[in-house]
Amino acid sequence: MNVRLFTHAGKFVTIDKLIIRERGQEVSESPRLTRGLTWVLAIAAGLSVANIYYNQPLLGSVSRHYQGASLIHLIPAATQLGYAAGLLFLVPLGDAASRRRVILWQTLGLVAALAFVSWAHTPATLLVGSVVVGAAATVAQQIIPLAAELADPLQRGQAVGTVMSGLLAGILLARTLSGVVGQYLGWSGVFWISTAMAVLLGIMLYATLPRHVHFRHTAYGDLLRSLVKIFGDYPELRWAIIRQGGLFAAFSAFWSLLAVYLAQRYHVGSVAAGLYGILGFGGVLVAPFAGRRADTRGAGGLIAGGILLLLAGFIVFLIWPNYWGLGIGTLIMDAGVQMSMVSNQSIIFALNQDARNRINTLYMTGMFLCGAAGSALGSVAWNAAGWSGVMGLGLILGGISLASFRIGHHLRIREASA
Repeated sequence: MNVRLFTHAGKFVTIDKLIIRERGQEVSESPRLTRGLTWVLAIAAGLSVANIYYNQPLLGSVSRHYQGASLIHLIPAATQLGYAAGLLFLVPLGDAASRRRVILWQTLGLVAALAFVSWAHTPATLLVGSVVVGAAATVAQQIIPLAAELADPLQRGQAVGTVMSGLLAGILLARTLSGVVGQYLGWSGVFWISTAMAVLLGIMLYATLPRHVHFRHTAYGDLLRSLVKIFGDYPELRWAIIRQGGLFAAFSAFWSLLAVYLAQRYHVGSVAAGLYGILGFGGVLVAPFAGRRADTRGAGGLIAGGILLLLAGFIVFLIWPNYWGLGIGTLIMDAGVQMSMVSNQSIIFALNQDARNRINTLYMTGMFLCGAAGSALGSVAWNAAGWSGVMGLGLILGGISLASFRIGHHLRIREASA
């Protein structure tokens, strides 16, 4: 029996062979996302993205090593700018080439970049290496669209939420690991260990990633040019970037200055700043829940709830800036940021299945540019008004996210009733 399930632009699937034909080529039907593969992708996302956060608890140690060089405080912003560049120029490749191949090559690049940072002898080389680490670490953003591609459409939000929980765990544990290791082995010891972990990550991905996942062959230049059209075609994507960008800018401002604040007020080292990362595990637990709720009841209410949680966290930081207040505020803030993140992704990944990597590129590039701006503005606010200035900045940025959510919601209602 040879029954054609669908035809479109020369592409069809037959029941007997389950073969996808496109442009005269044959590839096996994309494998489905199993529970085991889901957790492999979650672990890989966490291990890769962790590399852009190792430096935050180490700024005090790095600054002492280089005797207070002014470039040191730019390291978090440089890493995030590198991440944004990788999102813009590397992540779109997942829509036009084998995602397995792209992921493995980026992981190899990450190993090389981390080794370079470990070796860095001057603030300038450390800054350059941080940019490259940020760009290579976008392999995490190749992994998330792969999970969305392989997942059953009715469980896509849950699958993305599970992978995001791994990514969030990597973000949070990165600060704890670097804080503890940095206390005893120094900042370069942290990056040598992360280099070894990246090697292990590459081996795990080589052994487990599916070899036959459907993709369209597209010229790289056409791929990048299409980003402009995609950005213009989907207002939901634009609103998601603004909403999450404001939250991530506030998030980045807090984490970039926490170690400095603790060192100045309590005279503690990188371990104390790193341990606060553990408290952010509320976000890890929230991510799969948010994905399931988005699948069944929609994402709007979850986004609004996430924004309000971030605002509540910054209010706690402002009025209760001691160990306990920082811990409670961190738990609330991280849960809010991750709830909104997964909910926004459940919306944008449903916009166009053939452009998921490029949609994710635009979303994450905008978000991390906002994160880099948040880190830089946080330093300005710290120099101008100390901790209160940073918290005021966070509340302003959260307010921008809330306003964008309300405006976008109002416009959707007006369009639906027109």
